[in-house]
Amino acid sequence: MMDHFYFDERLGIHVPDLGLEWDEYSKETQQYILLHWEQIRGSIPDRIAELEQEINLKQDKLSDESDFPRSCRLNTEIAELASIINDLWLWYRANQTVSTKVHQ
Repeated sequence: MMDHFYFDERLGIHVPDLGLEWDEYSKETQQYILLHWEQIRGSIPDRIAELEQEINLKQDKLSDESDFPRSCRLNTEIAELASIINDLWLWYRANQTVSTKVHQ
């Protein structure tokens, strides 16, 4: 049943990957998908906390960095981590009823 989700390397979580319209799934499959999605959603705040720790470490390095190109790389890395956090919050807030509208 994991075929209804795929692991998003960038986000570090499984996200829905629905090939059918929601109503085309059996009630049993819908329940499985919703249950599994709720378990994934529950892990998102922990994933965000991990990324926030990475940002804090990079910000600490940045405050002591005197090499301009290295500072630029750290800023880019921080911005990417912040973008991932934003995307994770979007998934976290996604409607509990998984549908093809949620599918990316």
